[in-house]
Amino acid sequence: MLTPPITSRDHVTGNPQGTVEIVEYGDFQCPYCGEAFGVVRDLLRSADNIKFVFRHFPLAESHEYAMDAAIAAEAAGRQQQFWHMHDALYLHQRQLNDNLFMELARELKLDLDQFEDDMQDNRLVSKVEADFESGVRSGVNGTPTFFINGKRYNGDYRNLLSVVRH
Repeated sequence: MLTPPITSRDHVTGNPQGTVEIVEYGDFQCPYCGEAFGVVRDLLRSADNIKFVFRHFPLAESHEYAMDAAIAAEAAGRQQQFWHMHDALYLHQRQLNDNLFMELARELKLDLDQFEDDMQDNRLVSKVEADFESGVRSGVNGTPTFFINGKRYNGDYRNLLSVVRH
């Protein structure tokens, strides 16, 4: 069971009033999450009843840039660009490095001084850690992990569209 349920702290896209709620615990450097990104993007384009939430689950011991990428997404979120940074991080997943975050911020036309300051803000680290801890409480032990209407989905993420339609 998803713990806690979706709150106002979560980043939501798709249809905020959607009847199907999908929560993903993901890591921007995880190759399977990169693959799932395309699946979710297609899903959101083809179904209008989905409320999609992304929660951070950076596997920092395996992925050197996962934590910084999560913080970059949160920093962009402070400038209302969370989802654009989310997408850019996945689209550039193989090029993740310390310089890429600022390049993406520049491409998104963020206030770069603010972005740089926010990248150092411990409150964003706490937000990412809170997402991670909620994943642990929800039984997440790898990425990507999906929850559909609060229940863990243990199937293949490539089948999400067919699962949501039934």
